[in-house]
Amino acid sequence: MSKSLKLFLGMSYIVILFLFLFLIFSFIEIERLNDFTYYKELQVILDKTVSSNLFVNLLIFFLFCIIWVSLLGFGSPILLISGILFGKWIGTFISVLSISTGALILYLIANFFFKDLVESLFQKRFSKYIHLFKKQEFNYFLAFRLAGGLGIPFGFQNILPIIFNVNKFNYFFASFLGFIPVFFIMNTLGAGLSEYIKQAENFSFINLMMSKEIYIPLIIFIIILFITGFIKRKIFDVKN
Repeated sequence: MSKSLKLFLGMSYIVILFLFLFLIFSFIEIERLNDFTYYKELQVILDKTVSSNLFVNLLIFFLFCIIWVSLLGFGSPILLISGILFGKWIGTFISVLSISTGALILYLIANFFFKDLVESLFQKRFSKYIHLFKKQEFNYFLAFRLAGGLGIPFGFQNILPIIFNVNKFNYFFASFLGFIPVFFIMNTLGAGLSEYIKQAENFSFINLMMSKEIYIPLIIFIIILFITGFIKRKIFDVKN
């Protein structure tokens, strides 16, 4: 494939990304974001829509997540939304599956179109990890996912493995397993937020934080942060 065609396809990808983001945010009533009744109205609409045909809505959400993640979308909002829509169990499963798939697609796209750019941006900074991945690619990439991508923004941690030339099957399954702990916590938070919106008459940050559906997953999330920090120090803080 010629460089000019690659450039055209790459630019088309970027244009589609911005158009997609524009369409998403055009449906949000920004002027009502500080109105709690707006969220209660949305919750009622969402509950009715999801319960009307769960399978179809799961499929729509699955496809949406794939597109969102493959276009460098943030991960956290999707996890909260999946918890709000489907609850913590189904939400965790569908988000892990769809985001792992979307991340793989992003990895393949970036590896094809932007490999040189990614290597120029990251290879020097992360060169000390290359020999680790060469030894046990799956295990180290799984640890990378469990460690939250070493604090790298989600979109960039999905394309960073290009410099390690990670096998696509290892990429998908290590992502799938590595995402589960944090994704479950985030979906639990989303489900708890959904319950709070249904039950509360007015928004109160204190009451929200005092809800066990919120503070319990937050405590577990903090514990996971300590665990990921331990993983990072023990596995990725190499000296040579």
